[in-house]
Amino acid sequence: MAASSGPSGFAFDSGLEIKTRSVEQTLLPLVSQITTLINHKDNTKKSDKTLQAIQRVGQAVNLAVGRFVKVGEAIANENWDLKEEINIACIEAKQAGETIAALTDISSLNHPESDGQIMIFTDKTGVIKAARLLLSSVAKVLLLADRVVIKQIITSRNKVLATMERLEKVNSFQEFVQIFSQFGNEMVEFAHLTGDRQNDLKDEKKKAKMAAARAVLEKCTMMLLTASKTCLRHPNCESAHKNKEGVFNRMKVALDKVIEIVTDCKPGGETDISSVSIFTGIKEFKMNIEALRENLYFQSKESLFATLEVILERTEDFTDSAYTSHERRERILELATQARLELQQLLSVWIQSQSKKTKSIAEELELAVLKISHSLNELKKELHRTATQLAADLLKYHADHVVLKALKLTGVEGNLEGLAEYACKLSEQKEQLVEVCRLLRHISGTEPLEIACIHAEETFQVTGQQIISAAETLTLHPSSKIAKENLDVFCEAWESQIGDMSTLLREINDVFEGRRGEKYGYLSLPKPMKNNANLKSLKPDKPDSEEQAKIAKLGLKLGLLTSDANCEIKKWEDQENDIVRNGRTMSSMAYSMYLFTRGEGPLKTSQDLIHQLEVFAEEGLKLASSVQVFSKQLKDDDKLMLLLEINKLIPLCHQLQTVTKTPLQNQVFLKVDKCITKTRSMMAILVQLLSLCYKLLKKLQMENNSWVSVTNKDSMDGKT
Repeated sequence: MAASSGPSGFAFDSGLEIKTRSVEQTLLPLVSQITTLINHKDNTKKSDKTLQAIQRVGQAVNLAVGRFVKVGEAIANENWDLKEEINIACIEAKQAGETIAALTDISSLNHPESDGQIMIFTDKTGVIKAARLLLSSVAKVLLLADRVVIKQIITSRNKVLATMERLEKVNSFQEFVQIFSQFGNEMVEFAHLTGDRQNDLKDEKKKAKMAAARAVLEKCTMMLLTASKTCLRHPNCESAHKNKEGVFNRMKVALDKVIEIVTDCKPGGETDISSVSIFTGIKEFKMNIEALRENLYFQSKESLFATLEVILERTEDFTDSAYTSHERRERILELATQARLELQQLLSVWIQSQSKKTKSIAEELELAVLKISHSLNELKKELHRTATQLAADLLKYHADHVVLKALKLTGVEGNLEGLAEYACKLSEQKEQLVEVCRLLRHISGTEPLEIACIHAEETFQVTGQQIISAAETLTLHPSSKIAKENLDVFCEAWESQIGDMSTLLREINDVFEGRRGEKYGYLSLPKPMKNNANLKSLKPDKPDSEEQAKIAKLGLKLGLLTSDANCEIKKWEDQENDIVRNGRTMSSMAYSMYLFTRGEGPLKTSQDLIHQLEVFAEEGLKLASSVQVFSKQLKDDDKLMLLLEINKLIPLCHQLQTVTKTPLQNQVFLKVDKCITKTRSMMAILVQLLSLCYKLLKKLQMENNSWVSVTNKDSMDGKT
């Protein structure tokens, strides 16, 4: 199979799953047609038109099998350990396809003595056997191909781990630059493979876990770069080493998580996260008590009591929290007591109904079931209000990131007393956010959202401590540019997670209120008035105008960034330079997107925008490749500066590609919002890249001119 090349120049095969899946999608509908054909009545005669249609189906199946076999053989040739198994399955598939084609070929049955009404499928058993063999062999090839993909991911992970070990031990700056360049290539390969795998996962829980692990790796790659550089610059600084070790440890855990997901292996002692969710417990408990209507012996009395007690014990996370108001705490305790009483009443009626099967007892049982269901629903509402209100208040309170700004300031001032004060405040903020994430997990409503809450909790826990160690390093070395840059990177990760938590809170509210999957109005869709009317019928308050204002604000910032990019482009003397051409194309596309947010320009619908974004992401990868080619002419320090920016751009391009291809259950606004946000981030990096490349190009030209001048002078002196 042909290998594709990533933006960093590393060749790898990212299309194996795509190729097998596309052929599978071609085969299976045709096989279902064959299944329909073989279920016809034995005495049914077919017209010429029907027979020709049958023949076309048989030929189409055979052709599709042929394409499938070619892909399978290509996979076999690249994987010698599975070659024999795959080839055998391919031979079986080919034989089955040829058999189906032969048995549906009307030319072999078209004898002169027939009256135009030909009996087909005289060997019906043969057709059935061929269809079964085809399905069996296709399944074998797909399963073997899946093993190949898993092996590729494991191999890629092992390469990343090996390079990480080398990075941990590196002592010289020059060696670090070389190894990190290789590490970047390997991470791009790993991102491609795991991204394809994530898109193919059917289990939403696994998909969410994969997304969380990949998010950790993506953010930690940048942290690893700056943390390692800080350690090399300040080798005797204990806080710098602590900071770096934290990044390496988190990346290793994330790499192990990915392998657990793709191999479907759980480490010993791992518990299912659904067991700690109150909402999941309530849902299962309600199903059990409602089942008593049909089967009075479905559950034991002890089992129901134990299940309810486990649920109510978990509500202590809310009642024991220092951030829960007195009124909310009292209400939760009151509803818990009421649920216990309702269960006792239900059990009393239930026991009577087992011995007395009368209409009145049945009605009492129904009423008891409804009462306890109502009590649990009220408890759910109160827990949801408590958690979401706490989260909203906390996010609003910390929206201006005062503590992070203060830590940066104390760092550059070398103020150790200020560091201690603000480090303590950040630790308090971290504990607040971690506790709120735990409460949100209880009321999230779906497994993917539970996993997102766990990911947010872990991120705040780890990143909070890493910010403090990075701030300590800067305070000890206040004039260090790399220590300042390192602290900035960790603070950006914190701010990014705060933004993600806002999105998470909104999604939890959508699930609870039954709005999941609704269509959002958007100001630049062709008929905004109609869309806004629909939106108002779904949402009685003002979110439509707020969403439009948010998009307009993002669009305005995007428009300003295109102006900045154009100013940088004008500085270049060589307007045909690859970097300039890629940058100009990206700026032009971004300006079209800016016009789209105002309801103007060539992009008329959200689908137009998505198509434009796909091309924009590809152009971003081309720019990264052009910049990387240019970086080969530079010295190590300058090369590393460019590498830092490239490694910010490439993940954003891949994220944008993923977002454009991932359906968000018709939530147009959410998809547009994410895409415009990613585009804005990419444009900010583009402006920096254009400026940096221009400065480095001028520096390179001056150095070359100086070398030429010195050489010419030496030549003249020699002649003299």
